[in-house]
Amino acid sequence: MEIELERIKPAEIEARSFEIITEELGETGLSKLIPGTEPIVKRCIHTSADFDYAKNLRFSEGVVDKALNALRNGASIVTDTQMAKAGINKRKLAQFGGQVYCFMSDEDVAEKAKTMGTTRATASMEKAAEIKEPLIFAVGNAPTALVKLYELIQEKRLAPELIIGVPVGFVNVVQSKELILSLTDTPYIVAQGRKGGSNIAACICNALLYML
Repeated sequence: MEIELERIKPAEIEARSFEIITEELGETGLSKLIPGTEPIVKRCIHTSADFDYAKNLRFSEGVVDKALNALRNGASIVTDTQMAKAGINKRKLAQFGGQVYCFMSDEDVAEKAKTMGTTRATASMEKAAEIKEPLIFAVGNAPTALVKLYELIQEKRLAPELIIGVPVGFVNVVQSKELILSLTDTPYIVAQGRKGGSNIAACICNALLYML
């Protein structure tokens, strides 16, 4: 069997990938995306090769404009994994005065989690709530992080500029996302259902940064 490879220059691979995504979205009838969200949805598909993100990503009203304004005004990003932190374009973020935080490996977070009998993700969100600057939360792994964010918001201890809720898995993943979707005054981008991951959390951050 003869296998024919598509001949393309390295610098053109990403652009060609997005062309394919756009074509296949049209073929599947999923091309009618919410205006302004297309770069985010397409980058999630580009990262995962999973077209389900055209169906399962949920956007609160006006969230893209709100997120872009927050980034322009120097908002920082808090993640729940070092992998997500590594994947976010920190140089681009720094151009607007923001930085990326991940407290999961901090000794005080580990100690607090042990003392409280909870997860490091929960303790890391508690620590993030003490930061006195505009924050975007990008959660791609731990549903307990989303649950704690929901609680902190209900307690009026935290007012995020944006929550990116895309943890992946089976235990309390769906429920934690539904909690965020129930928030009426907090901007969110949520991957409804079980799918997500640190790579998706990072790529949504980057999609927003590349829109600036």
